[in-house]
Amino acid sequence: MASETLTDTAAAPDGTDTTPERGLPDGVELARALEAILMVVDEPQSVVGLASAVGRPVKEVRASIAELVADYDGEPAADGTPRPRRGFELREVGGGWRIYVRSELDAVVRDFVHTQTPAKLSQAALETLAVIAYKQPISRGAVASIRAVNVDSVVRTLLGRGLITEAYTDSETGAIHYETTELLLTQLGINSLDELPPISPLLDDGRDGFDDVR
Repeated sequence: MASETLTDTAAAPDGTDTTPERGLPDGVELARALEAILMVVDEPQSVVGLASAVGRPVKEVRASIAELVADYDGEPAADGTPRPRRGFELREVGGGWRIYVRSELDAVVRDFVHTQTPAKLSQAALETLAVIAYKQPISRGAVASIRAVNVDSVVRTLLGRGLITEAYTDSETGAIHYETTELLLTQLGINSLDELPPISPLLDDGRDGFDDVR
């Protein structure tokens, strides 16, 4: 079941939950709204942030997250109706929540990606991949800072191609840091990152070609 360790910072002085001004459209269930948000985010989302997004008390959001976790894990519904275990899970990482493929299915997803014949990478994807290759491990925000553009969709593309992977999640900020994979080395025809060429002939070392942004 979901962890109950998150701090409820959206509470009134008397200890009750405060309800943000926003609200859900009529007929939209809280759990489904949270599910929709969590399906598209690139970083773990805090309970407080989710509560603000859907305009509902933190206590209700936490309860809905617990229900989604139980649903995905295949636990019986409240009325005893059996539910199948999903191929993905809702996991708490770095103080926030995000949907992940279950670890036992990583190989299945990897094999699927490798059997695809995707189109060539765009210039934006190549530039983003270069930043990650030379500055890894690096967060998506740091990559965006270096390139001065939003890189959300490009990072998703590189993850889908199996060229980069999640290295770790910062315990304080919740930011995911990325690194390149063995597949990239194979496609580049090199044995290690040390064989990457300098970024520019004007620079002594390609790895020092960017500002020291993490």
